[in-house]
Amino acid sequence: MGKPCIVGCADLKIDYENKKCIANSKTIFEGDAITIDGSSGEIFVGEIPTVEPKITEDFKTILSWSEKIKKIGVRANADTPDAASLAREYGAKGIGLCRTERMFNARDRIGLFVDMIMAKTLEERKLILEKLGELQKSDFIKILKKMEGYPVTIRLLDPPLHEFLPNPEELMNKIHRLEKTNSTQEIEDTKQLLERARELSEINPMMGHRGVRVGITYPEIYEMQINAVFEAAAELVRQKVNAHPQIMVPQVGSLSELNHIKQIHNRIKSEIEKKYKMKLKVNFGTMLEVVRACLTADELAKTAEFFSFGTNDLTQAVFSFSREDAEAKFLPEYLEKEMLDLSPFQSIDVNGVGSLMKSGIEKGRKVKAGLEIGVCGEHGGDPKSIVFCHNSKLSYVSASPHRIPIAIVSAAQAVLLEKKSKKR
Repeated sequence: MGKPCIVGCADLKIDYENKKCIANSKTIFEGDAITIDGSSGEIFVGEIPTVEPKITEDFKTILSWSEKIKKIGVRANADTPDAASLAREYGAKGIGLCRTERMFNARDRIGLFVDMIMAKTLEERKLILEKLGELQKSDFIKILKKMEGYPVTIRLLDPPLHEFLPNPEELMNKIHRLEKTNSTQEIEDTKQLLERARELSEINPMMGHRGVRVGITYPEIYEMQINAVFEAAAELVRQKVNAHPQIMVPQVGSLSELNHIKQIHNRIKSEIEKKYKMKLKVNFGTMLEVVRACLTADELAKTAEFFSFGTNDLTQAVFSFSREDAEAKFLPEYLEKEMLDLSPFQSIDVNGVGSLMKSGIEKGRKVKAGLEIGVCGEHGGDPKSIVFCHNSKLSYVSASPHRIPIAIVSAAQAVLLEKKSKKR
C-alpha cells in the first residue's frame, strides 16, 4: 500500500491496558509520533523529515523502452481513487484487482457493515445494504473515472464475515471493563456482538465460509455489490466516460457456484438496463485460487468471460499451510536449510503452483481461445514470477501501485530472456 512496515518485531512489548509499548527501554504511548524505516527495520521516536520519492528522468527512459518491448499487460491492485490515480501515473493499464472489502473497512462505513452483520432480519439487513450500496457506487464511479479507457476488475466480497467483527477476546475484556462502570446498555450491546462473533468464528477461516460461499448464503450482499457496479457503469455512460468495469467472483470451486452468481448478475443487468434505457457491458469472471477451479477450468470457462489467478490463496492451498503461520514459525528454517530456494509467497512455485496455473490456462483457452487470464496475487509484482507469467502466455499481471514500474521493466526483461533462449 506504499507505506513502510516492520513485521516480526519480537522485542516490542505492547501494554494494551495502559495504551503504551516498550522496546529497548524506550516507552511509546498511544498517539506519540514515530517514524518507520521499512528498508532497515529501524523505528525512530518522533517525526523525522522525509522526502517524497520520485521517478528520475533516466528511469522514465528505461520505462519507455520497456513499454515498447514487453508483451504481457501490467495492471494494478488498487481499491481507492488515490491508489488508482497513482497506479496510472506509474504506468498501469487498468486495475486487475479492486478489493471491495477494503472499502467497507473505511472508518465512515465499518460501523454500517457491522450493523449489517448484526441485523436480526433480512429486511433490516437490506436497509443497511442499501446505504452501503450507495457508498460503493460512489467509490466505483471515482475509480472507473481515474482508470478511464482501461479495464477495472472489481472483486466481490472475499473475507469471511467474522473478520469485520471485533475479536471475541477483545469483546470479553471490554465487557469486564464495562462491568466496573455499570454501563448496562453498552454491556448488553457488547454481549450481543460477542455472541454473533462466536457464531461466525471458524476453525479454519481460510478454507471456510468466505467468498462465493458468503454470496450464496447471504445473496443480498452480492446483489448489493453487483447492483452498485451496474449503477456506476450506467451513470458513467450518461456522463460519456469510457469505463470498463468487470465483476470477479472469489473462491469459486465449481461451475454450479459460478452459475448461481451469474444468474444474479444477469437479473440485475436486465433491471438496470431497463431502468436507464441502455445496454451495458460488464464482463463476468472468476478467480482461480481454489485447486479444483484450476483442474476444472474448462467447465468454468463456459460461463466465465475472464480468469484471474489468486496466487496467494492458491499457494496456501497447494502447500497446505497458512502463510501467517508458515512465515512466523517454520518457513525461515526451511529457507535456511535450503529445503526451499525462495518463499513460495514471494515467488511463484513453478513446479507446484505453476503446474496448476498452466493446467488452468490450457483448459480455459481450449474452450475460449482468446480468454483473458491474469494474475492478481502479490506475485504479480515479483520479477521472477513475471518471467513465468510471460512464458505461460498470461494476458497480464497485476501488482500494487508502487511495484508497477518494476513490473513493467521485468515484463520487458522476460521478452529479452525469451529471445536470448531462442538464439541458444
